[in-house]
Amino acid sequence: MTSTTAGELRVALVQEAAGLDPVGNRARLEPATPADADLVVFPEAFARDFGEAGSDVGPFAEPVDGPFARELERVAAQRGTTLVAGMFEASQDPARPWNTLLVRGAATAAYRKVHLYDSFGYRESDRLLAGPVEPTVVDVAGFSVGLLTCYDLRFPELARALVDRGAEVLVVPAAWVAGERKVDHWRTLVRARAIENTVFVAAAGQPGPRYSGHSLVVDPMGDVLAEAADGPAVLRATLTRTALDQARRTNPSLSNRRL
Repeated sequence: MTSTTAGELRVALVQEAAGLDPVGNRARLEPATPADADLVVFPEAFARDFGEAGSDVGPFAEPVDGPFARELERVAAQRGTTLVAGMFEASQDPARPWNTLLVRGAATAAYRKVHLYDSFGYRESDRLLAGPVEPTVVDVAGFSVGLLTCYDLRFPELARALVDRGAEVLVVPAAWVAGERKVDHWRTLVRARAIENTVFVAAAGQPGPRYSGHSLVVDPMGDVLAEAADGPAVLRATLTRTALDQARRTNPSLSNRRL
């Protein structure tokens, strides 16, 4: 892959459904990863889907240096990119792993989902552990990238904590369950997090019919740069420092804050 232009971050969002077979999901990483992006984002729980609501996901948990992580690292090196993808990480409780985002490539990190989806009739905390409130920011091609997972999007204080740590791009892998108003909530919240923080937001979801799809990239003024429908898709956008700086001059809300 050729290197990116200075002041630009080429992002690709892979809107693909995770299956119930971890081996099969690992095998899909390489063919699904574009070779023309600096940052490639897969959805939440791509290593293995949640299964039916309330299913035990403990048997599918892995360490952060396990088979999924090793394949993610191999593909990132092969493609010359940085990959973000979700997995279940083994915890001290065999029955309740963490819902973790792995970053592999030019940056390395593991972010454990803070806000568990105990909402809309679901009880994610019955099967998973919440991670510590530790905002995670990594550097990719000169941009500071903060990590959120799915339901975290509904909590503006976590996004602001990432921005306070320097995040200029928020990445949101998700498995946003389909349903009444859900696409509207998703789009509204993604745009709100971008506008209120004057940052780019790149939100990658699993597709329908179970999930909402509609992966999208939003700029710091709230304009949608790219959006998928509800089926499988690869979405691309180029984020520029020029657009970020211009937005923050036009709307200096971060510097106007009174604490």
